[in-house]
Amino acid sequence: MTSSDSSPVAFVRAAVDAELARFVAERRAQLLEIGGELAPVVDALEAMLAGGKRLRPAFCYWGWRGAGGADTPDIHAAAASLEFLQACALVHDDVIDNSDTRRGMPATHKRMEELHARSGWSGAADGFGRGAAILIGDLCLAWSEDMYQASGLGLEALRAGRRPFDAMRTEVMAGQYLDMLEQVREDGGVEAALRVMHYKAAKYTVERPLHLGAALAGRYDDLGPVYSAYGLPLGLAFQLRDDILGVFGDPGQTGKPAGDDLREGKRTLLVAETLDRAAPADAAEFRRHLGDPALTPERVEWMRALVEDCGALAACERRIDDLVGQATAALNTDLIDDTARAPLADLIVAATARKH
Repeated sequence: MTSSDSSPVAFVRAAVDAELARFVAERRAQLLEIGGELAPVVDALEAMLAGGKRLRPAFCYWGWRGAGGADTPDIHAAAASLEFLQACALVHDDVIDNSDTRRGMPATHKRMEELHARSGWSGAADGFGRGAAILIGDLCLAWSEDMYQASGLGLEALRAGRRPFDAMRTEVMAGQYLDMLEQVREDGGVEAALRVMHYKAAKYTVERPLHLGAALAGRYDDLGPVYSAYGLPLGLAFQLRDDILGVFGDPGQTGKPAGDDLREGKRTLLVAETLDRAAPADAAEFRRHLGDPALTPERVEWMRALVEDCGALAACERRIDDLVGQATAALNTDLIDDTARAPLADLIVAATARKH
């Protein structure tokens, strides 16, 4: 990295953004040949792509560099393909959770619902919005595959990358289903929350992108275990920070209303720890309000206070510190190229010390 690069994510982001812009422009032209009515679809897709942190491409890129790969446009394009998978997951996640906003903007299904209402079309606007968002998410999934295959990397490298690339897509869908299941069963504890985090976040956000970078560079077999030892604890710590921000984060930073995860009833590790640690009467009251979309600011504050007072917040912060320690220790190996060692250490901070 040069001195003007503020972080290993910023170093990758400009190149990833350029690859995404080029790819979407080509696909926009293709869709508009089918019909001008598809312009709002691409607009919505671009809006979802615009605000991402680019963590997954960053882990893929530095996984590649850690395996001795050179800085080439091909790896930037392959890494950028992961942003389409992320966009698919977020669009569908917002439909599942019935979230109104994403990154301070209307969620994709709300955006398409508003298009229906403005246009004066027949039928239910909300149903149209959900259906359109599902299709936009599906389109993102298809384009992820297309961009990966068209990255410019050799066929041998692309074949080697298929194992983690395909596993990543399967695991995130499985993790999403497990997450949905926990919301309706309502009887899972800490271990159930950790299993969801393992598949929906840890493997998907950190471990598999690193694996992909190593595989594309021809070093999956020797670096895969090293990247797992680093990536799995870091991915869990990343999701734990996300869960804490979902309850305590500043709306101006997170782009979501205060306590939004409480209104959505997300069965996070923070919630599981609260229900385990709080007095029975308080836990029952907390459970009764969890998932109420009409939660008042006063009730949100009461729930936040209980999370802190029962020790759940402190327990999660301690767990983050422990997981960060594990990820840091995993970098102490000669198998990782020196070019990537400092950036991978910096990514630990970027993933766990963030405000949004």
